Amino acid sequence: MTRSARIRRAALAAGACTAVAATLFTAAGAQADPAPLAAPDIPVSAVKADLDQLQSIADANGGNRAHGQPGYKASIDYLKGKLDEAGFTTQVQEFDHNGTKGYNLVADWPGGDESKTVMAGAHLDSVEDGPGINDNGSGSAGILEVALAVAKADLKPAKHLRFGWWGAEEYGMVGSRAYVDSLAEADRAKFDSYLNFDMIGSPNPGYFVYDDDPRLEKVFKDWYATKNIATEIETEGDGRSDHASFKDVGIPVGGLFSGADYKKTAEQAKNWGGTAGEPFDACYHQSCDTTKNIDEKALETNTDAIAHALWELSS
Repeated sequence: MTRSARIRRAALAAGACTAVAATLFTAAGAQADPAPLAAPDIPVSAVKADLDQLQSIADANGGNRAHGQPGYKASIDYLKGKLDEAGFTTQVQEFDHNGTKGYNLVADWPGGDESKTVMAGAHLDSVEDGPGINDNGSGSAGILEVALAVAKADLKPAKHLRFGWWGAEEYGMVGSRAYVDSLAEADRAKFDSYLNFDMIGSPNPGYFVYDDDPRLEKVFKDWYATKNIATEIETEGDGRSDHASFKDVGIPVGGLFSGADYKKTAEQAKNWGGTAGEPFDACYHQSCDTTKNIDEKALETNTDAIAHALWELSS
């Protein structure tokens, strides 16, 4: 064998070793860091069916689902039945406000590291003046259908998943504060994040993302960017919804909002469509907040965003 042939053979052997090593490294890396599962699309028809049920409950109970009224407890019972059937562990927490009994509903999905709990929540009560289908049947139904999608997928999250529906939010976040106050300091420290969804189907919608925690804000903003949907920082509801109860004790919070009684600007109408100079929800806290007071596209988009965030954050 000539000297040049020996050099070529040695080079080929070294290259082969390098290729094998690279292949093994790539395979090991792929096994060590698998890509998270993609969240499913949530059928908006299912979310709307839940809203129809909440409307029917209000219609049968004096036109509302407010704290202390029979329509609220009937709303709790409706959600609890669906979650129990899907395999969640549910708990109804009672509290008192102004001498009237209130209720929170908490649902845990089995498995996942409970020292790193990811929780999604929404208030379930309406004001006394109406059925509260956008405020906040929309957020309540949205996270319900995401929870049911978790069960349907038999999701095995790395972090523990929990869902909550709060009472008496319209009286000053009473239910969520009762829940947070019931937690020991050690249990509060187990929260990876709390995500709040209060009004996600406004009829003249905007796409607002909570900016309280940069990590959680990025999860949502990045997803909307893939859909070519502009977002803005949420300021209208600062301190006015249940995330405040969690933020006040140091739990990282995030969430979505489609707008209430503030008026849409011309720039916002350019970005999102709809009508400039009109409120995001002209039926906010009124009797006309019915199933007719929902933008289906916003409801669908925001519910899919919730699913994406929970799949990503719990993986």
